Amino acid sequence: MSLDELRDVLERHARSGPATAIDGVRICRADPDAEPEYAMSGVMLAVIAHGGKRLAFGERVYEYGAGQYLVTSADLPVTGRVTPGGPQLGFGMTLEPAVIAELMMQAGPGGLPRPSGPPRPGIMVSDASAELIDAIVRLLRLLDRPRDRRVLAPLIKREILWRLMTGEQGETVRQLGLAESSLNHISRAVGWIRDHYAEAFRVEDLARSSGMSVSAFHRNFQSVTAMSPIQYQKQIRLQAARLLLANRPHDVTGVGHRVGYDSPSQFSREYKRQFGVPPSIDAARTRASASVT
Repeated sequence: MSLDELRDVLERHARSGPATAIDGVRICRADPDAEPEYAMSGVMLAVIAHGGKRLAFGERVYEYGAGQYLVTSADLPVTGRVTPGGPQLGFGMTLEPAVIAELMMQAGPGGLPRPSGPPRPGIMVSDASAELIDAIVRLLRLLDRPRDRRVLAPLIKREILWRLMTGEQGETVRQLGLAESSLNHISRAVGWIRDHYAEAFRVEDLARSSGMSVSAFHRNFQSVTAMSPIQYQKQIRLQAARLLLANRPHDVTGVGHRVGYDSPSQFSREYKRQFGVPPSIDAARTRASASVT
């Protein structure tokens, strides 16, 4: 199966919105003039069938286009923008560590190299193989076949994971299946910060809970997220504030306090640095855009 077939099936189903009847699978269609999207990446696979996308987190910027895939191995605060050249059509699938672990066990001793060394960056881009595209097309075709979907969708999702585990980004994906890998220790720390972003914390405590020295924790956290733990927390706080301000545009001070800022001036300053405008102006723009759509 070809990339053209993937594009066609995505185009046909994109009209129904991003969510699909297959658990963990999403379809994305976005135009080049769309506003930048600020969101959490999730731990997932994303494949582009048409157009392209630019994704930024921390100091890193990634571009990927038709025929390429991207894997995010941690839940990262990202900024996404569609690149020029027509609408972007893409496929997304959540990566399930438990299923990855099962596949590693099924492969048996020596079946797959055991990942070693420090975790790789939390986002990586590669060219999609013909086998990976073929499996994705077959999975999406099940959207039209409810009876087959219940039985075959889990099997094809496992095939997609296997293609990733044995492909260019295999080591990163396999690390997701190892409970005691450095990547999973960092992912748990990332999850804690994400869930408790308004709270102050000590990096030493996070390092201890991850079973690492402070220096090793800093090094591994930076490798995955391209940020320090405090920088990651700030990104989460600002994204949460942006969502809150959409419904409370006149309560900038209250929103800033709710996400963890004691100083209103610091909140406004860091918000403007992140989103380009002060929080009150950005909130007004967001509400105006929502009322138009």
